[in-house]
Order: sequence, then C-alpha cells, then structure tokens
Amino acid sequence: MWKKRQQAKLNPDSLISVFTMILLILPAGLIAQRGDNFWIRGYMQANPVRISAELPEPFGDQTWMEYRLQNRMNVTWYTTPNLTFHWQMRTRLFAGDLVKDFPQYGDGIDSDNGLVNLSWMIARENSWLLHYIPDRLYAEWDKGDWNVRVGRQRVNWGVTMVTNPNDIFNIYSFYDFDYPERPGSDAVRIQRHIGFASRFEIAVNPARELENSVAALLYAFDLRGYDVQMIAGYYRERLALGGGWAGDFRGAGLKGETMFYTDINSVNGERSSNFILAASADYMFENSLFMVAEFLYNADGGKDQFTLLADTFTPDNPSFSKYQATISMSYPIHTLVDGTLAAIWYPDEKAVFFSPSVTWSVIENLDFRMVAQFFTGSDDSIFGTAGNIVTASLKYNF
Repeated sequence: MWKKRQQAKLNPDSLISVFTMILLILPAGLIAQRGDNFWIRGYMQANPVRISAELPEPFGDQTWMEYRLQNRMNVTWYTTPNLTFHWQMRTRLFAGDLVKDFPQYGDGIDSDNGLVNLSWMIARENSWLLHYIPDRLYAEWDKGDWNVRVGRQRVNWGVTMVTNPNDIFNIYSFYDFDYPERPGSDAVRIQRHIGFASRFEIAVNPARELENSVAALLYAFDLRGYDVQMIAGYYRERLALGGGWAGDFRGAGLKGETMFYTDINSVNGERSSNFILAASADYMFENSLFMVAEFLYNADGGKDQFTLLADTFTPDNPSFSKYQATISMSYPIHTLVDGTLAAIWYPDEKAVFFSPSVTWSVIENLDFRMVAQFFTGSDDSIFGTAGNIVTASLKYNF
C-alpha cells in the first residue's frame, strides 16, 4: 500500500553503515587484471533515482529518492583452447525511501527464479540493503561447428530492438534503465553451425517445478539475403511456435518476430492462446541520426495494472497493451555526447511513454548519463496513476 512519505533522515550510525557497505564493494572494482587465460572486467556505477507518482486520494502526489551503487564484475577463464568458464555478477547497494517505506521492496530484489537460487542478501537494515547475484555462471565448450553452454547464461534469440517475443528463455524489459546486460537463465544450450549462414540450436531451461520448464528448437538460415529463424518448443505448459527475420532494403534494416502460444491442457474444455507480432525498421541517416520504428501486436491485451519499478514481462505477454508503437532516435550531439529520445504510444490505453537520455564520455572509461521516463495516460488506463523517473549515473569501466 502506498503511503505518505516522511523525509528520510540518515543519522550518523546510518551514514557509517552506508560507507561501510561502499568500502565492501569498492575493492571488487579495483582488482581488474588480465592474464594470458584469465580476464576480469566490469564497472562501478553510482546513481540517484527520483520517483514521483500521482496517486488517488487520500495519498496525493508522492516522491521518493533512492541511491544506488553497483559493482559489476565479468570474469572469464580460458582453461583450454576449447573450454571457457564465465562468471558475471552484480553487487548492488540500495539506500533511501523505497527500502525504508516498503518492506516488500527488498524481498523483490532478493529473488532468483532460476533452477538454483543464487541470490544473497548480504546485509539489510531499515533504510539500506546490500545484495549480490550472478546473472552469468556457465561453462562453454567451442570446437569447430559446435558450441555448448551449460549453466546460467543468456539465450539470445531476439531479433528486434525494442520487444523480443522470440526471447522465450530470458525476455527483458525496455524500461529497465540500469541493466544493459539483460537477464540470463539456467539452461543447457547446444549450437551446430551448418554452412555459412545456417545453424541449429536446442536449449533447455529446467525449472524447480517441471511444468514451468522451457525447452525449444531453433533453425536459422538465409533466404534471399534475409536471416530467417524458426522456433518450436514448450513454454511453461504451453506450446510455442514462431520465428523471426532480419534483412536490408535500400539501406534500411527490416526485422520482425512472431510467436504463437497455446495451452497444452484444456481448462473446462477450453485452451487459452496468444499471438504476438513485432515488426521494426531502422535507418542511419547521413547526418548520423539513427532511427528505429517498431509496431507490436499482443492479442492477449497486455496487463491489467501498472506498478512502477516492479513490472516484469513474460514472453507470452511482453507488453503493457494490446497495441504498441515505438519510435527511438539516437544522435551524436558532440564527439563525446550522445542523445537519445524514445517514445511509445499505447493506443488502446490512450497513453504515451517518453524517455530522453544524454550520455557524456567524460574521460576514458568514465561516462555520465542522465535518463528520464515519463508515463502519461487517461484516468481509466493502467497508466492513470503511473509514476515518473529521473536518474543520473556516473559509471567507471575497468
């Protein structure tokens, strides 16, 4: 339940605790090293996040401040010419109003839906928490035309740039502003390349409850200059069929994905099904303006409610609304400054989403970025009481 926020005050003990947590994760970002068969890369990122929402009475307008510090480490170990181990992890400090005002907020962060629960809440206090989780932890065997991966990994089958219905193993959210790596899944993935542009893949993502597992086959090939893929599989008690394509037409990139889901078992003699289609075009203009336009159709109709910072999507329902039209533009304002503007129109919800951002390369390996997300919609839409986000981040890559 939303409630009136009182101004958060950090007493000296709280400040000492926060700085202690910072010191715990800073050394991880300072041990980056390189060897003939061992690499450590990653980044440190700090960003304040301001969240505001217009809630129904008696709550009224609400504002929360959150402060995040993140250390990401990507470890690669080349044990033999054909065998490599990958370990990529996030250690994050959250402090501020959301942790203090919403006890369930920390529970949402301390969750792991994988076959093995690797989530670790290192420390948790009244107004801050420190959390660790790996999103990549797998062994990779690569030889000739064969590639085999076992463990937590990203099974990347998506083609389009905004919404990816083909990502049936680990779909991501376009609205997630501080997770460029995107989530992974506990899976076994086998790839076999056939000739120049064809490949065959099989992937299995077992779940703690067998019926919630995901398993699928993918066959990719070239068709008159277009990369085409076909997918068939099992998705959490549903049959999944679909495919994707990507190609070029007079300098414009054309991409698309489609999926059809239907229940394997009937309920009261009926089976629920859903059809999803995403089609996009992208083009780079002579002045370096890069534009992406995408249309999404989700027959299931999207979501019935909206929760800021807490919404997740599933491959068989990957959007807030039945129809979605997106325009995204990126332009190099200066040699060291890039600007981006994304807008999404939800016609059946009578709502719009805007997200401007600016990235400045301050010095080598140090970037400053500002991002804003604004939702606006009619009072009877799921965005009627939606919130807005403004955040800035300083990111050091090592």
